[in-house]
Amino acid sequence: MHAASQDQTFDREEQQSASSLGATQTDTLPELRPIARAKPDQPPSHEQELPVPAKPLAKGRAAAQFLRSISRRLATLGILLVAVLVSIVVWDLYVATPWTRDGSVRVQVASIAPLVSGQITQLRITDNQFVHKGDILYQIEPFDFDVTLRTSKALLEEREADLHVKQLQSERRQRLSDLATTPEEQQVFQGNAIQAKASVDAAREQVAQADINLKRTEVHSPVNGYVTNLLLRVGDYAHAGVSNISIVDSDSFWVDGYFEETKLARVCVGDRAEVKLMGYSTPIEGHVTTITRGVSVSNAATGAQGLPNVDPVYTWVRLAQRVPVRIAIDKVPPGIPLVSGATATVTMRDDSQVEKQTWFNLGKAVVMTSLSDMISGVSPRPGCILSHT
Repeated sequence: MHAASQDQTFDREEQQSASSLGATQTDTLPELRPIARAKPDQPPSHEQELPVPAKPLAKGRAAAQFLRSISRRLATLGILLVAVLVSIVVWDLYVATPWTRDGSVRVQVASIAPLVSGQITQLRITDNQFVHKGDILYQIEPFDFDVTLRTSKALLEEREADLHVKQLQSERRQRLSDLATTPEEQQVFQGNAIQAKASVDAAREQVAQADINLKRTEVHSPVNGYVTNLLLRVGDYAHAGVSNISIVDSDSFWVDGYFEETKLARVCVGDRAEVKLMGYSTPIEGHVTTITRGVSVSNAATGAQGLPNVDPVYTWVRLAQRVPVRIAIDKVPPGIPLVSGATATVTMRDDSQVEKQTWFNLGKAVVMTSLSDMISGVSPRPGCILSHT
């Protein structure tokens, strides 16, 4: 009995110590999460009964939110920086780099006119046909000119015979003594021989002219190019000196870029140029050959009663004058036809230092130049527009 009572007393002390220990843990760790209770139909598990501290989780969430905030700010700053750089480059391309959408393809056109008149008997070309220099375009009726040539040759033979006779007569008079002839008579026969020689020379020139006129009945192309707007037909009458065929000289194409006067400070003779025709993405390569030194000014025209004609303008809005710049074509990509009058976009490329720079230095130069131009204005390139020639 005494032993049993001691055991009960020991059990009560353990329960009291456990309860006091639990109270102490509850007081000292108030931030521990409550123990997950198991469902009534399930036995409690040790994993659900493990307490999870709340303070480290709160610190982790705060750190994650801070990192997200920093990353958002850095991303915003990066996007803003990229936008600024893109704006600077676009500004440099628009203002500092000369370019214009107001351009056109130009060409020399040969107007063909016959040198003799006559009816056209043969037409050896068609509209838009390519012809080479020296090809026969059409032929004029040659009969009349052939007759003229034969007549001129006959006249030449006649006058050569007359010259031969008069030369013999003059020589005989020169061999006679003064008793058989007089000096006056010798001079007369000598003059007749000289006149006959002059007639022979004139007849020879007539033969040459008749021969040239006969050859001119065949009209040849003076250039390589394309026949355009052909309206001539067999049977038409061709008048000497009147143009009836136009040929586009395929070796004379060039591009005129009409640049604003504010961009001429960056245009130099010899600069490389890229030309893009409307409808084609591949550029045509070329270079600047000349810069026009004069354009028409409407205010220079005299109005009624001899008074100056002054156009009204807006005080705050001034349109820049367009100045033609001629671009010689160096290379045409395959598949791009050159048509006179085609619309072109011209962009100038300054290659004086590009080949010697790295991409980083080139980009740095573009940014620095653009910033300088935006602050102090576009700086001219020395030696581009000469003050005198």
